[in-house]
Amino acid sequence: MNHPAQANGGSRPLQDRFGRRIDYLRVSVTDRCDLRCQYCRPRHFDGYAEPEDWLTPLEIERVVAAFARLGVGRVRITGGEPLLRRNIGGIVASLATLPGVHDLSLSTNATQLTRHAAALKQAGLHRLNISLDSLDRECVADLYGRDSYDAVMAGIMAGKAAGLVPIKINMVAMRDVNEHEIERMAAFCLDNGFILRLIEAMPIGEAGRNASYLPLDGVRERLIERFDLEPCARELGGGPARYWQTRDGRGQIGFITPISQHFCATCNRVRLAVDGTLYLCLGQEARFELRPLLRAGIDDCSLDAAIREAIELKPERHEFIEAPGRIMRFMSQTGG
Repeated sequence: MNHPAQANGGSRPLQDRFGRRIDYLRVSVTDRCDLRCQYCRPRHFDGYAEPEDWLTPLEIERVVAAFARLGVGRVRITGGEPLLRRNIGGIVASLATLPGVHDLSLSTNATQLTRHAAALKQAGLHRLNISLDSLDRECVADLYGRDSYDAVMAGIMAGKAAGLVPIKINMVAMRDVNEHEIERMAAFCLDNGFILRLIEAMPIGEAGRNASYLPLDGVRERLIERFDLEPCARELGGGPARYWQTRDGRGQIGFITPISQHFCATCNRVRLAVDGTLYLCLGQEARFELRPLLRAGIDDCSLDAAIREAIELKPERHEFIEAPGRIMRFMSQTGG
């Protein structure tokens, strides 16, 4: 049984050289996906990691346990599409029982969710983030590379029925693509008890740089007026979104603005890719390789020390505006 000091790494919290507390870990369990979203990866790309290069479930559990010992209590399982990973329910169950992990969520495109939702809830998953960029079937097919509309909508409702709530709907807002649908999407989410999160497209990899960037300032003002929104009085999760709520308490809408109003000064997260690479920033190449250490038999104390060393590499801010072509990897390779 872990004592309180052991559960928190026995010492100071995990903090980078700029004084930011790191308390959020995003864990990719696969770089594979059954969709080809325009802003995520090019349609021609097939350069996936080989399964032998992936962290095993036990290795994933060891890394997350180490972060939890260091005070990281929020964990989100990502991909690619995490529901394509074999025995995803077992991975969820192993992480849900780790001391110190108090918020376990999963990001998904929902195409596989109807057959997984109930089992994920039973395994200990708390909530879902679901990507949905359009309510128009033709736009979905164009954006995602195939008509997945029915599967996605069924998956969303299966997640709701299973009690994996609150469900956050992530919509990447793109000029001349789905900009005209934003109010419709907001109404859909408010009517169904979902939290809409609007996201500015980021120039990550070739696909991200080709996305039609739309700043959210004007969008926010329109939604404030249309739905009578006011700033949320409380935090809704540990991520970068800034939330507004309806005055009647019906629901919330979040805005994630990495380009127009970056939130680097309060960044509290790092990403573990499926191959064991720890990425310290979406908009920089700072990284630390954990897989060689794990497979060389590193002990828990040394693993904790390695993670502290890695956090020292976290840069002060991204450079999406100054150097938009710097990041060559794709979002599906990094982890959401």
